[in-house]
Amino acid sequence: MKRNNKAKSVDRFVTGLLYAIAVFFVVLLAAITVYILYKGARAVSPGLLSFHGDGVGVQLFNTVYLVFLSLLVTVPIGILTGMYLAEYAGRGAFVAIIRTCVETLSSLPSIIVGLFGFLVLIQMTGSKWNLLAGSLSLAIINIPLIARTTEDAIRSIPRSYYDGSIALGATRWQTLVHILLKASVPRIITGVILAAGRGFGEAAVLMYTAGMSSDINFNNWNPLSYNSPLNPLRPADTLSVHIWALKTEGIAANAQQIADLSAAVLIILVFAFSLGSRALGRHLQKKMLSED
Repeated sequence: MKRNNKAKSVDRFVTGLLYAIAVFFVVLLAAITVYILYKGARAVSPGLLSFHGDGVGVQLFNTVYLVFLSLLVTVPIGILTGMYLAEYAGRGAFVAIIRTCVETLSSLPSIIVGLFGFLVLIQMTGSKWNLLAGSLSLAIINIPLIARTTEDAIRSIPRSYYDGSIALGATRWQTLVHILLKASVPRIITGVILAAGRGFGEAAVLMYTAGMSSDINFNNWNPLSYNSPLNPLRPADTLSVHIWALKTEGIAANAQQIADLSAAVLIILVFAFSLGSRALGRHLQKKMLSED
């Protein structure tokens, strides 16, 4: 009886401690968010919201476009890798090497990936800083994240889903794609959100690959033109890189004001993307399940 009471007391204490830690981090996140938004709101002016001069519109467009290019590479490769590791990979030496590579890539410092991207995608190709190099470098960081998220999501699906599909005559691939993958959509979307969030906030990788300046003509939408917004081979500074530059070497009289506004715009962008992605994920899951 005493042991049970002691165990219950320990359980309540640990539960309360975990709740306290969770509340602390929620409050901390809320405080950081409110502070950044407050500073950004104080810095708002029509000129700083424009797409020319000191405005952050160009950096906002660059950020969204670069993350979009990165996800075009990251999501298909990451999901296919996760599917292979979850259902087709065995326990041999080759699979162990793959898992080691995935875990190593996911823990690489950003600066190392940036230097690797600069060496391989810029110097070895004889190119200048460009969006494509930046998006591919981000993909190196984020593919392991989506691969592990996809693998864990598929493995968490009850085995009865798999057995029932196979019993009805579906092949292994059909079961994986039409049953397990569909049921894993919410968790995969979470992985995509985490990958995009890292892309939005990344600076070290992009300084070496995408560049720290932009020359865009928003009247020219020919993707083959050098200064076209859609040209993936042009240099581009994102919001995170722009903030770093303003905080370290900004010489403009209103550099602090621009940096505060850029930070606020960036955090609003991340929240908007997260909410939109989750809404899209729920919509896709309902649609997929209704088709079944």
